[in-house]
Amino acid sequence: MRAIHTKTITCFLSVLLPVFFGAIAFASGGEPAPHFTARATDGESFNNASIKGKVVLLDFWTTWCKYCADEAPFVDRINHDFADKGLIVLAIDVGESKKTVKKYLDVHPRTCKVVLMDDTNLAAMYQANAYPIYVVIDRDGNIAGTQRGAAGEEALRRLLARAGLDIPVDSGDSDE
Repeated sequence: MRAIHTKTITCFLSVLLPVFFGAIAFASGGEPAPHFTARATDGESFNNASIKGKVVLLDFWTTWCKYCADEAPFVDRINHDFADKGLIVLAIDVGESKKTVKKYLDVHPRTCKVVLMDDTNLAAMYQANAYPIYVVIDRDGNIAGTQRGAAGEEALRRLLARAGLDIPVDSGDSDE
């Protein structure tokens, strides 16, 4: 009986731990964001000084990433719904040509600011090598947290709330 109980706990932890420590890994808090520059495809420029006082979501993605495509609609919806509360979303395509990205966006348009890797140094700074990766910078210019991998809209909302964005989140509590 004890062996079955141990296997159940081991199985449970092997599923649960990657979710908490793999997909969502929060920075130690208060760590200043590295100095960066970025130019969106519409020509708007961003840097540490221009984002001061805003919550910034860096969304590292690629056109071939299925998970990125699955999460793009709610990332864009969050961008639309919370831009007036001081949210800036920069969707940074990593490692693809302008032509490839343009062709993709013609079929799958984004409402947030799209940044090409040629126009920023962000991908190298955050070691963007698996996608999607989300990095949230708080209003003081500090890294509030990171999320490596797709974890759904609620996980992203919790990450943004951690940065001080007034965004509704599902607490996960239930009165059942």
